[in-house]
Amino acid sequence: MDERVETPAGTLFIDPMSILYLIGSEMDWQEDDFAEGFVFRNPNEKGRCGCGESFTV
Repeated sequence: MDERVETPAGTLFIDPMSILYLIGSEMDWQEDDFAEGFVFRNPNEKGRCGCGESFTV
């Protein structure tokens, strides 16, 4: 029942209830001297916690 989304990087499967919150989002891999991991940029974001792990829309 997930939505299939084709991207240049590959195919994503997204829960239909979540797709409206993710429209326009960007996902990237980031590495620096202290950490590495995926970084999400969401234009619908209204606020983010101090650690950067969660956000509100």
